[in-house]
Amino acid sequence: MGPYLDTSALAKWYLNEPFSEEFEVFVQKQPSAAISRLTVLEFRCLLARRRRAEEITKSVESRVFASFEDDIRAGFLEVHPVADEHLIGALGLIARFGRYPLRALDAMHLAIAQIIHARQLATADRTMADVGKAMGLRIVRFC
Repeated sequence: MGPYLDTSALAKWYLNEPFSEEFEVFVQKQPSAAISRLTVLEFRCLLARRRRAEEITKSVESRVFASFEDDIRAGFLEVHPVADEHLIGALGLIARFGRYPLRALDAMHLAIAQIIHARQLATADRTMADVGKAMGLRIVRFC
């Protein structure tokens, strides 16, 4: 299985951001990558938020999301469903790693990565990277 891609890192593949070039080098070496339905939702929200902030146009928003969906259809991005067990796992992670300011959706991503047996996590979120490392995941940071 390829790495689990957090939305914060995945956005660098589709939008020009700091560390986009580094993420491109990393992701091109992967045969595939794991994401979840939560990632799909968050990425769609990220694009809409950037359009509303006038950082991208409606046309760019549509084109980028279509490209993202193409990568899913092509099988490069393997989308894992979100289930109740992931919510329960996230609760456990928040309790277990209470010293970290872990947000709910980040805990969900980490629980999904753990349950699907991902060994590597790509993220641009420092807290998520710290907790992922404490969980035993290999971390690739893009921040």
